[in-house]
Amino acid sequence: MKILAIESSCDETSAAVIENSEALSNIISSQYFHSKFGGVVPELASRAHVKSIYVVCKEAIDSANTTIEDIDCFAVTTEPGLAGSLVVGSNFAKGLALKYRKPIIPVNHIEGHLYSGFLQDSSISFPFISLVVSGGHTLLFLVRSFTEYDILGSTIDDAAGEAFDKIASMLGLNYPGGPEIDAYAKKGNPDKYLFPRSMLNRPDFDFSFSGIKTSVKYFLAEKFPTGIKGQDLSDVSASFQEAVVDIIVKKSLSAVDKFKTKFLMISGGVSANSRLREKINEEARKINIKVICPEISYCMDNAAMIGFIAEKKLLENQSIFYDLSFSVSSAAIRTRKKK
Repeated sequence: MKILAIESSCDETSAAVIENSEALSNIISSQYFHSKFGGVVPELASRAHVKSIYVVCKEAIDSANTTIEDIDCFAVTTEPGLAGSLVVGSNFAKGLALKYRKPIIPVNHIEGHLYSGFLQDSSISFPFISLVVSGGHTLLFLVRSFTEYDILGSTIDDAAGEAFDKIASMLGLNYPGGPEIDAYAKKGNPDKYLFPRSMLNRPDFDFSFSGIKTSVKYFLAEKFPTGIKGQDLSDVSASFQEAVVDIIVKKSLSAVDKFKTKFLMISGGVSANSRLREKINEEARKINIKVICPEISYCMDNAAMIGFIAEKKLLENQSIFYDLSFSVSSAAIRTRKKK
């Protein structure tokens, strides 16, 4: 069974061909022009998707050494994300499903991230803890199967990736801010400045990053009112990054300990952060926990993860995916928290 999956929830246009839970191709076209605006401009993002979606899908099919006629079904991200961007991908996939009379599987973007580690390591067993950490989301899950999971915690304000972007802007760095701060932090001292670790010692699994954002803002205004550069920039970047990483690692491993799982999966754009990967693996080894960090192309928004979970949904119930009446939604995943 071959699935052509499409992902267009934000500013990446992606298409992938999945067969037997493996990615035969995974093509990603990123919209780098948003950097000059300091963030994603929704209207420009949706227009860029319109221009690139056909080319990206064709490249995914060609790279998989297959044809559109050999595709057995289609999958597409329908939520959450930018409404205009989601509509582009959804309508394109619906058009393909109509033309070729094949089933179409709507997929929640967060569910894609939730299981993306399986594309790299099929030995993962249930249950496991999954951390989805990106520009729009910071969520901890207890995952019981491909269809059953509970949210353990989420951010009560900013997502981790959003905090990286906002602090990068304060430091005069480019958008997206995560990779910029990561690069400068490599040359800095993470212990030079102490920024707050909000909610670090609370027994729940919720996150908060607005406090550290405010702390850095006032710190820069007091210590570097005319701007920051050189070693000072690297030290602040490293100190800020270390605080965020400490929060994420502590909360994630606390969940692992509470639910006695042997696997921890991290995904989403922020999971590409080199210090996060280093520290979470470091701490996990001490307690004999295996951490699955997908390769970078599976951390960012990508269609391979959408196709993977779509395959699981199709195998569970093949009869329900000929309905084209589904719509897109900007709303985040809706699942009851487990206490």
